[in-house]
Amino acid sequence: MNQDSTSDTDAISRLVQEFSKLPGIGPKSAQRITFHLLRSSEDKARDLAAALEALKQKVTLCSSCCNVTELDPCPICRNPRRDTTQVCIVEQPQDVLALEHTGVYKGLYHVLHGAISPSEGIGTNDIRINELLTRLQNNTVQEVILATNTNLEGEQTAMYLSRLITPLNIRVTRLARGLPYGTELEYADDVTLTRALEGRSEF
Repeated sequence: MNQDSTSDTDAISRLVQEFSKLPGIGPKSAQRITFHLLRSSEDKARDLAAALEALKQKVTLCSSCCNVTELDPCPICRNPRRDTTQVCIVEQPQDVLALEHTGVYKGLYHVLHGAISPSEGIGTNDIRINELLTRLQNNTVQEVILATNTNLEGEQTAMYLSRLITPLNIRVTRLARGLPYGTELEYADDVTLTRALEGRSEF
């Protein structure tokens, strides 16, 4: 019985430890989630496990825009009503969700999956820049909108991309300064994002 008790405690501690590794979840929140699951039915626990497994097995990256998707190309890239002359560059997939929620932007996207950050060891080869440059060779894109975050890393990334893209005779714009410095795109409200899109300027 003591052995079973120790095993149960280890299982609880292990799950608390795993949850606490997730962004925005501290030790107390990790404990609450763990004990909530412990009180839940086995079916709910299995549903969660199945959802996590499906996330890793079924979700891939779009071969065109590098956004997360279960179908390649993704629904946005497949949509014939999207403006293929515009590409909006964002750092993360959740930024696409934020911009799509505004209902204003009708072009395509490119997801970098990060930003240039020498202090964290993230260089130009660690994000999806080469894939972007390959896309821009097809001569259909007329405008690239830089929608990286308005922090040091986002600004560094935007400037680097601008230097690469401008010689290709493609218009390069930046979201308007309706976004306060240091703001992450995914947390901005719809009105702020809409004004930032509509007021974008040459970069």
